[in-house]
Amino acid sequence: MTDDDVIEVSAVVLRSAAGHVLTVRKRGTARFMLPGGKPEPGESPARTAVRECAEEIGVDLDPAALRELGVFTDAAANEADRLVRGTVYVHPAVPVVAAAREIAELRWLDPEGDPLPPDLAPMLEHQVLPALRRDGPDGRP
Repeated sequence: MTDDDVIEVSAVVLRSAAGHVLTVRKRGTARFMLPGGKPEPGESPARTAVRECAEEIGVDLDPAALRELGVFTDAAANEADRLVRGTVYVHPAVPVVAAAREIAELRWLDPEGDPLPPDLAPMLEHQVLPALRRDGPDGRP
């Protein structure tokens, strides 16, 4: 794989009071993932995360409240033979307005669920959820 095969994204973990993680499904796709997306030219990963959450789910995140969970690489959920490399942040809970733009559906996920739903994006299932479990219920190491 070359760098052209890697899709750069930023995403945000938002939790409910019960500790569930907000996931989104984009129109025309079958997999649920974290809210977020691709950067615009010259945009930092944190700025991308804030902008995408405003566009996709109508929330205004505080950039100073973002905590980087990690940078993860896995198979892209919606593009065959591509990888996604995501800078993933955790943000304190905020009221989620509604799905907007390309988002077809919102779903709260119990990160401790066993089994997990079969329709999760690979990076969420294989990388982000294990990192959240290591961090504990409040998202702090």
